[in-house]
Amino acid sequence: MVGNGRRALGAVGGALTGKRREYDEDDVRVRPSRFSRPRTRTRPKHSEAVEGFVVAVDRGRYTCHVGDASVTAMRARELGRKSVVVGDWVALVGDISGAPGALARIVRIAERTSVLRRTADDDETTTEGRLERVVVANADQLVIVSSLTDPPPRTGFIDRCLVAAYDADIDPLLCLTKADLAGPDAVLGYYAELDLPHVLCRPDADLDDLRATLTGRLSVLVGHSGVGKSTLVNRLVPNADRAVGVVSAVGKGRHTSTSAVALRLPADKPSWIIDTPGVRSFGLAHVSAESLLHGFPDLVEATVDCQPGCEHTADSPGCALDAWVAAGRADERRLRSYRRLLASRSGEPDPEASATEPL
Repeated sequence: MVGNGRRALGAVGGALTGKRREYDEDDVRVRPSRFSRPRTRTRPKHSEAVEGFVVAVDRGRYTCHVGDASVTAMRARELGRKSVVVGDWVALVGDISGAPGALARIVRIAERTSVLRRTADDDETTTEGRLERVVVANADQLVIVSSLTDPPPRTGFIDRCLVAAYDADIDPLLCLTKADLAGPDAVLGYYAELDLPHVLCRPDADLDDLRATLTGRLSVLVGHSGVGKSTLVNRLVPNADRAVGVVSAVGKGRHTSTSAVALRLPADKPSWIIDTPGVRSFGLAHVSAESLLHGFPDLVEATVDCQPGCEHTADSPGCALDAWVAAGRADERRLRSYRRLLASRSGEPDPEASATEPL
C-alpha cells in the first residue's frame, strides 16, 4: 500500500520524492466556450458586393434599386448601429436577383454627400426634443411644397425648412401649389430679399417648370398634409400611385403618405424625387444658433455691427438687427420669425411652427 501511494504521489509530483507539488495557473487548461471566444475586428471585405440605391424602408427591410431590378435587403450585423435611410448608396451581397422571396444583405453604406435632419421637437430638455431623425441622405435639393390656399401658406414652417436646407448644404426650392385659387405675391414678397427660387403649380397647367428643376438631381419633397404634394408626385411619376387625401373642414390636411419613398422620374438624365410623409413641424434643435442665423441670409449682414457675444434676442443690448429692420433693409416679419426660432431652441413653444404667419 505504501509503495502504491508513493507511485501515485510521484506521478503527480514528477519524481518519487514523496513531496507535494505546488500548482499555479499554468497547470490549468480551460477550453473556452463558444460564447467566450475572443472576437476579431477584421471585417469581411465583400469584394463581390454590388452597388444599390435605397428607395424605401419598411420594418427592417430595405428596397434597393440595382440596375433595373428592385431588391429586398436586410442590414448585415457588421453595420452595428449605423442607420440606413432612403437615399443611401449601399453595397449588397447575397441574392440580388429581385425574385420573389429573394433577400440580400447590406454590408456597407457609402459616405453621404448630405444629410437632411429634423428633430421631433425643439425642446432640448426632453427626450423627444433630443431625438434627431435623418429624413433622407444624399439629396441635393429640398423642394418645400406649400399651397397658396386651403390650407393657407405657413411661413413659419417654410422658414424652418429653409434653415434645415442651408444647414445640410442643400439647395432649397419653393413650390407653390393651387396657384389657380390664390396669387403668390404675398408669399414671394415675404421672401423677396432671399432671391428664393420658386415654381407655381396649377392643376390645369403642365409641370414643365418643376420638371426642369428636378432633372438630373435627387430632390426631396416636404410639406404639410393637404398641400398637394402627393398629387404632384402622381403627375410627375404616373405609376407612383401615391395616396391622395383631402383637406378637413378646419383647413388641415390629412396624412396620406406614411413613409418616405424614392421614385425615378422619366427623364434623359438620372433624376429622383423622394416623397416624404406630411409633417406638422420641423424641429431644429439639432441646428446650432450660428447655423440658424445663416438660414436668414437677409439678416446676416446686420450682425456685423452687433456687440461681441450678442445673442440677437429682442432684449440683447446693442443688437443691430432692430436698426437694420427699422432702416428697411429687411422685413420685420423675418426678424420675428428668426427670434421665434431662437426662442424655440430654448424650449419655448413656437406658435407659428404649425400656424399661418400673417402676410
